Amino acid sequence: MTERIVAANIGLTLDGRYNGPGGPTDAAAIVRYATTDVARDHLTRLWENATTAVLGRRNAEGFLAYWPTVAADDTADPRDRAYAKWLADTDKVVLSTTVTDAPWEHTRMVNAPAAEVVTELKATGTGEILVNSSPTVIKDLLAADLIDRLYLLICPEIADGGQRLFDDGLPDSRWTIAHHEVGELGEITLTYDRVR
Repeated sequence: MTERIVAANIGLTLDGRYNGPGGPTDAAAIVRYATTDVARDHLTRLWENATTAVLGRRNAEGFLAYWPTVAADDTADPRDRAYAKWLADTDKVVLSTTVTDAPWEHTRMVNAPAAEVVTELKATGTGEILVNSSPTVIKDLLAADLIDRLYLLICPEIADGGQRLFDDGLPDSRWTIAHHEVGELGEITLTYDRVR
């Protein structure tokens, strides 16, 4: 058995931020680009080979409030519905130091460092492990050099505040582009693979 690939997806502004100056819920500079055709096709690519989703607690709670309604909405974009159904049906690992009861079916709550959990997941099962829009988890895994693929949605705005994904102090790494597309609003979807 080969070791599983760890992929991570996130939307970023041109200045590398995953939220705006209003804090963790300020996603105005990203949300408007997440519903374009290019972004929705990107969403489909990132989950099509994944069999496990890894989420931080805050992100899991946000997803739980939103995606089940999309799965049940016959008028929703078919790509969004397919992702929502995948998310409901796939195995999920939610990292939390405060919540112990799983909020979804097929969900395991874990109170352990992200690198330790993902290293264990890599050694078992099949299919990609998708770290799903959870910046704190992604940062920890980048610091541990455990990410093999990055799915990025780059939004053509400068947030002028907010948190950045790529902090100083990350280990040196080299990446190659596996896929990219440019949307009508200037958004760019990028898939980078880690060169090892």
